[in-house]
Amino acid sequence: MQQLMRRSAERGFFDHGWLKTYHTFSFGDYQDPEWVDFGPLRVINDDRVAAGQGFGKHGHRDMEIVTYMLAGELEHKDSMGNGSVIKVGDVQRMSAGTGVLHSEFNPSSKAEAHLLQIWIHPNTRQLPPGYEQKHFEASEKRGRLRLIAAGEPREGAVLIHQDARIFAGLFDGAEHAEFAVPAGRRAWLHVARGSLLVNDTRLAAGDGVGIAGPAQLALRGGESAEVLLFDLP
Repeated sequence: MQQLMRRSAERGFFDHGWLKTYHTFSFGDYQDPEWVDFGPLRVINDDRVAAGQGFGKHGHRDMEIVTYMLAGELEHKDSMGNGSVIKVGDVQRMSAGTGVLHSEFNPSSKAEAHLLQIWIHPNTRQLPPGYEQKHFEASEKRGRLRLIAAGEPREGAVLIHQDARIFAGLFDGAEHAEFAVPAGRRAWLHVARGSLLVNDTRLAAGDGVGIAGPAQLALRGGESAEVLLFDLP
């Protein structure tokens, strides 16, 4: 069983004043040839956006972009005509495809916005741009891995154009879950906040671990833990 460990403090970090951001994988001015991607998983950015600040209009192409809110709100506008406010529990998927422009702004005058922005390479290039946003209650994720994004329509998850699945889970105390990684697949687990045991290793907020199958992941001993698990080719 091959395993990669990525501790929070080892990630790239930038403090832009209005934005504090950690990069699990190479992104922008942070380039590390040892940490470029994990299969089609290209980006996990852990962003904290100051009140009244945000990302101005910018473009993307040929990427599946998933936004997962942890605290606060983020207002989204794009060249497809979509406008929405992403709140805690929301999952937004934007397929950049042939090209899309969008902006993201923290509409609060007081509260910081905390989010994970995830990029996944699509399995088909030059797709028509697309957008989807769904809400998942905390109760759906409590003590289990709840499917939130998938490469085919199932269980109310948002659709991503890749043979991949994303699960979200909340774990505290005796709550636990297991996940089997079959041969020919790989999994990446990211701890968004809190801490928990992954097999026999304790991971804390910002930590990540990647495993190639065949393997088994056991999640237990959570202390206010929120995790994302990526099932990848």
